[in-house]
Amino acid sequence: MKIFENIINHKINTITGEELLKYANQFNINVNRQQANKVAQYLQGKNVNIFDARQRATLIKEIAKIAGPETAREVNKLFVQFTKN
Repeated sequence: MKIFENIINHKINTITGEELLKYANQFNINVNRQQANKVAQYLQGKNVNIFDARQRATLIKEIAKIAGPETAREVNKLFVQFTKN
């Protein structure tokens, strides 16, 4: 399973706003284009592990600061979808 975690984390760390928007739509997560772009810009190169609960919580707090708490909640829902087995 470690290889899948690495692939998902790599995608998160290199995601574009368009890709984030596409995934949000796919999982019925409410994020608009501007929010997706802000979040994607923040994530670029962060090298975060969304499978680690502490790292994900810290990341969500930072997303809340730049894109708002509601967007952070929605992005967290998306991350939870990515980390499900």
